[in-house]
Amino acid sequence: MTTGGAVYLVGAGPGDPGLITARGAELLQKADVVVYDRLVSSAVLALAANAELVYVGKEPDTPSEFQTFINERLVVAASAGKTVVRLKGGDPFVFGRGGEEAMALAEAGVRFEVVPGVTSAIAVPAYAGVPVTHRDIAAAFTVVTGSEDPAKPDPQVDWKALANVGGTLVVLMGWQSLPAIVRTLLAEGRSADTPATVTQWGTLPNQRTVSGTLADIVEKGNEAGITSPVVTVIGGTAALRPALRWFDRTPLFGKRVLVTRSRTQAGTLSALLTAHGAEAVELPTIAVRPLADTTALDAALADLTGFDWVVLTSTNGVDAVFGRLEAAGRDARAFSQTRVAAIGPATAAALSSHGITADLMPTAYTTRSVANSFASLDIWGTRILLPRADIAPPTLPDGLRDMGADVTDVTAYHTAVPDDAAAAARETLASGTIDAVTFTSSSTARNLVSMLGSAELINGCKVVSIGPVTSKTASELGVRVDKEAAQHTVPGVANAVLEVLGDE
Repeated sequence: MTTGGAVYLVGAGPGDPGLITARGAELLQKADVVVYDRLVSSAVLALAANAELVYVGKEPDTPSEFQTFINERLVVAASAGKTVVRLKGGDPFVFGRGGEEAMALAEAGVRFEVVPGVTSAIAVPAYAGVPVTHRDIAAAFTVVTGSEDPAKPDPQVDWKALANVGGTLVVLMGWQSLPAIVRTLLAEGRSADTPATVTQWGTLPNQRTVSGTLADIVEKGNEAGITSPVVTVIGGTAALRPALRWFDRTPLFGKRVLVTRSRTQAGTLSALLTAHGAEAVELPTIAVRPLADTTALDAALADLTGFDWVVLTSTNGVDAVFGRLEAAGRDARAFSQTRVAAIGPATAAALSSHGITADLMPTAYTTRSVANSFASLDIWGTRILLPRADIAPPTLPDGLRDMGADVTDVTAYHTAVPDDAAAAARETLASGTIDAVTFTSSSTARNLVSMLGSAELINGCKVVSIGPVTSKTASELGVRVDKEAAQHTVPGVANAVLEVLGDE
């Protein structure tokens, strides 16, 4: 091997980002360059936050010479010492031309590794409720590419053998050629009443499946408007779909929900929504920025023993505080003489990760509830440090001061509208494909309305708010709030979305 770089041929799986392997996800996070195909989902690409992304997707009419260009691109990048992930849909060695690319790398002396992926040949039927084998129905299954016309002279695929081999036949990339494949199978003796399914965009929230028989599956698929990409299953197990379908029965299947949290925090809500079958469309309306001048925050943290309480209102506040403590060479021991209050379980969990258990956490996760919780304590004359966002409302410090506390309200971090977010917001909501919009703070509501210029596009969707303060802000901005989370937490927001969309 002659290069310090390396190429990793990684299978991205069939589409659902949860199906990429742990090894694949690890490599994406370390990659310098990611060379990816047409069917790789944006959620999987998001794992490669620090990499250069190179699109080499092929359309049906892409010249065959393009593969040579891809091979050369991989060799050049690795020869420059870079860590290159060649990200391919499904598995790189199942009709992904991964073998050709590996051979090109081997011939060039480039170090490479193959990371298998979940192939759509088994994953897509599984998401459609069709097992490729079954003890009583099919003891074997065959996977074949549908990109070859069976009517051409000397086809590589032995369609006569496939028509008579029995078991389950899985055809990949074969929607355009499916009519010819069906005719050939029928002509070679496969029964016309053999059950069949076609599944478009398998494992994704917009998955669609049509069931029929070998005699009518093409007609039914055309009537339903099915287009590529499609996986076709032909065989007795396809008849099990009515009983075994599960993915397209999840309560939020087919729904698209806008997640407006910051990019670093959106994942938890997105995962909860996805678990219910929804497509989480992440559109961060908040970007957390570090302070340009940390003088005031540093001074407050240097004198923590002078405070009776520190009140933290978000995970961002926790991160900012401990970031400054670590910069000063300090750790959780700085809080040894100080009690700590937290708003919400996520903030408490962030504290716990630094070895601190919150002394006070209200049952309702709002700043007003924190003030009410302190009302049961004698805080007259106590000193309270409140490190939080630059745009945080005065409700909490005013309430604490009304109870006689001496409050130091210090900015711990800045919030801003992400770059280029306005255009993305208008395009996303103007598409008319968003079923619900979620707001997890007043800032998310305020920023989204500011991006759009009005609440009109938002009010075309169902709107879910995390709690009364956020609901009030949204209403003042002209947004109609359809559902407020019973628990003012991210899981509470997911449950509220389930309630407002699950019965539609």
